[in-house]
Amino acid sequence: MTYATLSPSSPPSLRSAPEQVLTEIAQQDTQLRAWAYLAREPVFAPLAQGPLAGLNFGVKDVLDVAGMPTLCGSPLSVPVPQAQDAPCVARLRQAGATPIGKTVTAEFAHVTPGPTCNPHRHDHTPGGSSSGSAAAVAAGMVPFALGTQTGGSMIRPAAYCGVLGFKPTYGRVPREGMRVMCPSLDAIGWFAHSMSTARRVAQVLLSAGEAPLPPKVSPRIAVLHEHPGFTLAPDARRVLDTAVSDLQRHGHTLDKAETPAATQQLIATHSLLVHHEMALQLQRLTPTQFRHLSPALQATVQRGLGISTGHYQDSLQWQAQERGAWRRYFGDADLVMTTGAISAAPQGLAHTGESGFNKGWSVLGWPCLHLPTGWSDNELPLGVMLVARPGWDHALLAWAETLHPLLDRRARTPANTPA
Repeated sequence: MTYATLSPSSPPSLRSAPEQVLTEIAQQDTQLRAWAYLAREPVFAPLAQGPLAGLNFGVKDVLDVAGMPTLCGSPLSVPVPQAQDAPCVARLRQAGATPIGKTVTAEFAHVTPGPTCNPHRHDHTPGGSSSGSAAAVAAGMVPFALGTQTGGSMIRPAAYCGVLGFKPTYGRVPREGMRVMCPSLDAIGWFAHSMSTARRVAQVLLSAGEAPLPPKVSPRIAVLHEHPGFTLAPDARRVLDTAVSDLQRHGHTLDKAETPAATQQLIATHSLLVHHEMALQLQRLTPTQFRHLSPALQATVQRGLGISTGHYQDSLQWQAQERGAWRRYFGDADLVMTTGAISAAPQGLAHTGESGFNKGWSVLGWPCLHLPTGWSDNELPLGVMLVARPGWDHALLAWAETLHPLLDRRARTPANTPA
């Protein structure tokens, strides 16, 4: 079975007959397994007008959709329909878009993966924890889908599946109606097939409290190649270097960024916050319920319970301090260009891949955007990530819409059929 062509010029199919849409997605999904729940009957009632009129979307299965269960990738969840939409889903519905189902998540949006495959090659991971949303967009099932990020749960699946992935500034999208596991880190974002769609979603979800910023024509970009403790795969480094050359050739100013001195502490802080907050959320489980958690999540809870409240509070204070440290880290740069994944999607479905390049940005809470730009040596997606200072979400998306065509070298579509 061959999925939708994944070249940047190929829009996802948008059909007028609701029954046909759901039937074709269900047929595709027998192999991809991106959906935890699909609407069983036509639910399409889009507004005749609206910025997202006629678009269908998926919702990561940690966010509520009226009439659909929220299962969080865990057998502990009760499969009952939710009474109302999460506010982010409600906003999208009011703008004319229709949620057609819940996409697969790793267990409680942590590290134990669900069944989803990579659309480009079914024996490779799609990333996590927003695996189903990224895969559904990459396969052309929906033009956009909601996800969430704690560490690298948006950016890494976007990189592995070859789609746009946007994680807004921490707190920009309200989290009501979400099963929040890590309050100091969790953020709602979205995957999209095109920059145009990504920006249209932003106009709906980021409308409150922030006016679009008129960006400079040519932003000043700092390039970050290194990350202590991690080594970029040669083809990932090649794609990043090619992006630098392409932008320079088009007259953009790029400077080499020094690796922030706090990088290792950012990663250590992320680990502490995740372990402690996951433990707080799950410590009320009965012994029988606890045994239904995966071994990895059980280990996280056990480790988190050993972290003192004082140590946790100190980490929160340090995190709050560093979230305002853009100029200390990157001076007068407008954007940082780096990578969101140290390699293309690894083979195997038992692990969601390395998220080390993502965790520090999640602690800082700054807006991040993955741009698919090329292919690995074995014809899997690769790209670059742009990061902006907090609150510059609209500016980041506007700059990216201009920059992406200069970087995108995906014209040669891999001629592979998922196995």
